[in-house]
Amino acid sequence: MCRELKREPAWVAAIRLALLEGEVTTEAVIEEANLIPGRERTVRAILAKMDDRDVLNAVDEDRYLPGEVLLNSDRFDLDFTKASDGGAHRWKSSV
Repeated sequence: MCRELKREPAWVAAIRLALLEGEVTTEAVIEEANLIPGRERTVRAILAKMDDRDVLNAVDEDRYLPGEVLLNSDRFDLDFTKASDGGAHRWKSSV
């Protein structure tokens, strides 16, 4: 399987956590993305890359906050009370 397909769930989980929870950690990403144990190194590398790209902002060794890219995105002002709790990360219908 392509390496990027294995990393994508961690990217999505990290963005979701940053927007909904306001904080991202390795452990939280693993739980959110339902990753198998042993993926900590990969998740740490992804979070570091997201920090390099200003998607996240490193606060300490394993804690990140939303970065400039997320804070200035058109998604940051969405009504996050309508975000689903499921892994599909679809928005709940207003109906």
